[in-house]
Amino acid sequence: MDDDALLAEQVAYYRAGAAEYDRPYAEYEALQRLLAVVDELPIDGDVLELACGTGQWTALLAARAHSVTAVDAAAEVLALARARTASPAVQFVEADLFEWQPSRRYDTVFFAFWLSHVPPTRLPGFWRTVAAALAPGGRAVFIDDGPAAAAYEEVLTNQPIPTALRRLDDGSRYRIVKVFHDARTVTDDLTALGWSVRIRSLAGNFIGIAEPPAGSGR
Repeated sequence: MDDDALLAEQVAYYRAGAAEYDRPYAEYEALQRLLAVVDELPIDGDVLELACGTGQWTALLAARAHSVTAVDAAAEVLALARARTASPAVQFVEADLFEWQPSRRYDTVFFAFWLSHVPPTRLPGFWRTVAAALAPGGRAVFIDDGPAAAAYEEVLTNQPIPTALRRLDDGSRYRIVKVFHDARTVTDDLTALGWSVRIRSLAGNFIGIAEPPAGSGR
């Protein structure tokens, strides 16, 4: 399976499972603690949120930001995000994150549990897109699973792209990209691309704050 086919199946999973998307946030205390961490993060100004899902993070970002542009490829989760987030400062955009290019620049680019869904071969291009979206002095803030999360996934072995199998309540099955990054590897990879990055671990997850290479913006 190539990147495009797997990514299409990944979007199909989130569209079909929109009604089940919020369940982990209700069930896992660790996720609730992560949501509370937003108040400690350097999020301000105009914010671009990538892969916003059902808006679990969007309202929290809006409380700290001048404006939020929240992007996701799945119309069904965006509908739930719009219903959850009534702030006039939030604009929702339905778009494929591997094709969409922002028409403006932002002070903060935020993404939670998205980096692990980016195929490794697309990571350099993804980080270039993030850098181009940042205004001078801007930063990327991101949260994701650490390696320990692999124990809770149905990981498919011997795949050309790191892949996990997800099951929905109706019995349907979907393959998704799932890369279990560790903090050291993310730090080394971003440093090699010219970013300045600080990452800390929290309850099996990691939180990153990164500043792009000088002159990387448009």
